[in-house]
Amino acid sequence: MRKRFLASALVAVLGCVTVAGCGSKDTSNNNSSADNKANDSSSASGELTTDDITLTVWESTLGTDKFIEQAGEAFTELHPNIKIEYVNVEVGDSTSQIALDGPAGVGPDLFAAPHDKLGELVSGGYVLPTADADTVKDEVLSSCSSALTYDGTMYGYPVSAETYTLFYNKDLIDEADVPTTWDDLKTFAKDFNDKNSGKYGFMMNVGDGYYSIIFTTSDDNRLFGAEGTDTENTNINSEASIEGMKFFQGLRDILDVPSADLATATCDGAFANGDVALYITGLWNVSNFEEAGINFGVASLPSLPGNDEPCASFSGTRAMFVSAYTDHQAEAEAFAQFLLTDEMQKLRFELTGSLPAISCDVDSPYIEGFLKQLDYAFPMPSIPQMTKFWDAMNAASANIWDGADVKTELDKCNDAILAE
Repeated sequence: MRKRFLASALVAVLGCVTVAGCGSKDTSNNNSSADNKANDSSSASGELTTDDITLTVWESTLGTDKFIEQAGEAFTELHPNIKIEYVNVEVGDSTSQIALDGPAGVGPDLFAAPHDKLGELVSGGYVLPTADADTVKDEVLSSCSSALTYDGTMYGYPVSAETYTLFYNKDLIDEADVPTTWDDLKTFAKDFNDKNSGKYGFMMNVGDGYYSIIFTTSDDNRLFGAEGTDTENTNINSEASIEGMKFFQGLRDILDVPSADLATATCDGAFANGDVALYITGLWNVSNFEEAGINFGVASLPSLPGNDEPCASFSGTRAMFVSAYTDHQAEAEAFAQFLLTDEMQKLRFELTGSLPAISCDVDSPYIEGFLKQLDYAFPMPSIPQMTKFWDAMNAASANIWDGADVKTELDKCNDAILAE
């Protein structure tokens, strides 16, 4: 999901020496050129070149690499003069790498990044607005288009959506008994733990703010406000957040394990071994659990005390962004839009297991559960302050789980996020 990466750049030799993706290494006017492209929407969606060119695309491994390679081959069949060159740059680090490689003239034409990096990408001038944004918005899930809209302008092309749900082991809990409230979950887990030594009724990575944020969302309390754009108030230490994280801390009664021993890999392994009845994770784990032979299903997250609906999860959008430094804007946009076609979205699902960014039929009994939870999810904020959220909330969540004062930890988290 949020992997780290080692970046590299490709230089192609075409006649005299040129860089296939982003032009020469003469950076004397790269920044002004990027600014002009970003501010001139009329430069978008031009006619495709008839020259032989290569588009450099940064993406991660573990399936997304195969997707770009196969999608590139399909695109080249339609446009024989345009080759797609995949370069391994993990999605979690592409934002920092484009800041270095873009201005240097050795960056990509397109690169993948999570939508919560959008504020950094836009403020840095590293990406171009979405070409024909209205059409793209009509094609993709509304949560994806919302996630990629910054200050009223859409950037990038969503290639997958994500959120997480409550997985349940059907051999350990009947489908009819899957709890729909957190209070019911606590009751079930306590009874299950008492009757099943060495197994757990419930498990989650308690030290990851990606998951623990759900306990702060009671009564429509949202990180950085309803639109995720309030740079003055995080709401992470609001009354609703404090009460929710106190409830979270109380789950230690049914999962008496230190936060350090509940890392994602440990939790994944426990569920895959059949030792956990209920587990919060995402679609990316479906194939892992299927291969492990687990008989499982997925359900919406339970509702928090005093709430009637499933608690709100983070939703994420993985997007392909056109670099502001590309020499092949129209071609890069064409390939990005090609990735949104029904055929390519189905291919991506087959290779990666990730939720399509468009409405299309895929062969999976679990999609319905994720789409239902997506109705209650909210996009991770994409303002620059979001960068500081992760370390701060991860630390606060782990400390709270291990017994620290809730308000003190959330106040510290808030201060860290808003620190200049």
